[in-house]
Amino acid sequence: MSNFKKILRFAKPYKKYAFLNIFFNVLYALFSTLSFLALIPMLSVIFGDTEKVRIKPEYKGLAEIKTFLTDYLNYYVTTTNDTKGVEFTLGTMVVVIISIFLLKNLFNYLALYFATFIRNGVLKDMRNAMYDKIVHLPLSFYSEKRKGDVMARISSDVNEVQSSYLSILELIVKEPLTIVFSIAVMLTISVKLTTFVFVFIPLSGFVISKVGKSLRKSSSRAQNEQGMFLSIIEETLGGLKVIKSFTSEGYFTKKFELSTNRHYLISNKILNRQNLASPLSEFLGIMVIAILLWYGGHMVLVEKTLIGSAFIGYMGFAYNILTPAKAISKSSYDIKKGNAAADRLMEVLEQENPITSKQGAIVKNSFDQSISIEAVNFRYEDHNVLTDFSLTIPKGQTVALVGQSGSGKSTIANLLTRFYDVQQGAIKVDGLDIKDLTLNSLRGMMGLVTQDSILFNDSVRNNVSLGKPQATEDEVIEALKIANAYEFVMGLPEGLDTNIGDSGNKLSGGQKQRLSIARAVLKNPPIMILDEATSALDTESERLVQEALENMMQNRTSVVIAHRLSTIQKADKIVVMQKGRIVEQGTHDELIAKDGTYKKLVMMQSFE
Repeated sequence: MSNFKKILRFAKPYKKYAFLNIFFNVLYALFSTLSFLALIPMLSVIFGDTEKVRIKPEYKGLAEIKTFLTDYLNYYVTTTNDTKGVEFTLGTMVVVIISIFLLKNLFNYLALYFATFIRNGVLKDMRNAMYDKIVHLPLSFYSEKRKGDVMARISSDVNEVQSSYLSILELIVKEPLTIVFSIAVMLTISVKLTTFVFVFIPLSGFVISKVGKSLRKSSSRAQNEQGMFLSIIEETLGGLKVIKSFTSEGYFTKKFELSTNRHYLISNKILNRQNLASPLSEFLGIMVIAILLWYGGHMVLVEKTLIGSAFIGYMGFAYNILTPAKAISKSSYDIKKGNAAADRLMEVLEQENPITSKQGAIVKNSFDQSISIEAVNFRYEDHNVLTDFSLTIPKGQTVALVGQSGSGKSTIANLLTRFYDVQQGAIKVDGLDIKDLTLNSLRGMMGLVTQDSILFNDSVRNNVSLGKPQATEDEVIEALKIANAYEFVMGLPEGLDTNIGDSGNKLSGGQKQRLSIARAVLKNPPIMILDEATSALDTESERLVQEALENMMQNRTSVVIAHRLSTIQKADKIVVMQKGRIVEQGTHDELIAKDGTYKKLVMMQSFE
């Protein structure tokens, strides 16, 4: 139940509705008991079992409340029969019974009405908390998790917790109280008969708990498998062109079918166990009722220690505890399923985020001197990427990082923006360790243009103004002009308000890249990081994008990670990297004159 306590904090804003739900559940349980209790005097009238009492009884305190109520009821029935006839008495009792049942169902509806606000409120807040956690967790978290699995947690797992755990409100209030009130009345009717009921409840609970023992483990496996096939869907949609071009539809279809088949088998096992709860508890209940019928009939017909109307009413109470007992057994299954889903949610919600703004972090809004990377070592798991890497980038200069794939160029960009933290050494901005700065102010000083143009299913305007939502239309247009994107944007059907589709797929690669540059330009950061921003483009697009980049880099400090060396010949400093180390650095002309690694790279590309 530790997870239940953790989930319960999401219900705190809705405690008003929780109290109202509990209040009306108490009333429901009370009137559920009264509805059966009211049948006994009516049956007594029908069978003529009512004791004749013509002297109005006097109240003598709580100690004799049962005797007083019984005598007063008998007095009312006797005097009403004498003065107005039996039919009037029966009619009055029918009206009372209908009123009690009406109130019982009204209170049940009101309890469910207020529970709705708790259920949907908790669902909303849990999803919001999950999404907030997802966007703040570091990139390293997603290198170990499948996207589909994360999607399954925020959708189906949250739904499972909402539907399973919140049934506990019914479990701990309405159903147990209905059983308690019913048994209290049953004890007043016959202690002997009620002894059988006390045997039934723990026996039923024991048998059902044995059946549902493995449900939590199976539920966790089913939810993990759901995350697996959602991941396959996500990968399929993202790589549809590759799948079709390599005619791999059959391979991915088989992969998906294997996952859904595993989910099918696990789900069958779970539902079959879950479906067993209700008939099993009902069968156990009917067994006890059969024993009650035999023993109770013996008390009425042979021993004459119980009147017939009281026995029929008693059987009504016995059945009245059967329904909530079934509900409790079903809820115990739901809670086991909810526990499995809650485990998966808590794994994300309680995931420690190592990359945060520390207590008392400095807010820095200006870049004045330089960026210094000092003796940095960094590895991904066991793979060493940077070794004793040091570099100074003065304000206003363009520094290009070149080298073969895997030399650590993009890692520098990830470390500068604190997508990852260095394991040894330090990165400083104007002499301040970036770990001492707030994340917002550090990233606010930097603009990032990546090789893959990451755009969103929204309008051109909203994509460009992502880093500056309050930007005016004139500012957006100016950024588009600097990025060589104004002309093609104005040619779109709705101009700035044209939706560019999922990941910007309505645009060409060059157009998407220029919009990414416009987004960085509009943010207007003092430091620009360009991670192979032209490597995926054709010659014409590259020329337009290169012009846009040169426009953007004017009067800014730029870190350029380059694949095509022709694009960085004007850089103030070119740093040549190999296996996480600097092997050469200098201007283009200086490095060509050295006749070293850089010149070999240039010569190799000139023959491509």
